[in-house]
Amino acid sequence: MAISIKKRDGESVSSLIYRFSKRVQQSGVLKEARARRFNKRTPNKRGRRVSALHRERRQAEIRQKRKLGIF
Repeated sequence: MAISIKKRDGESVSSLIYRFSKRVQQSGVLKEARARRFNKRTPNKRGRRVSALHRERRQAEIRQKRKLGIF
């Protein structure tokens, strides 16, 4: 996805850079590039299951504490 900006007649360089940076921000290219900067490993099936069980256990514990008025 290329972003192109053409200089208008009588437009200063700083104004051109401002328009370009604004267009980049609106398009989300920078956000996407930052997100892809580091490769994220996809967790395996066992890891996902363990994580889900831990999360479920933690939520149940919090619910129990709220019932007792501790949390």
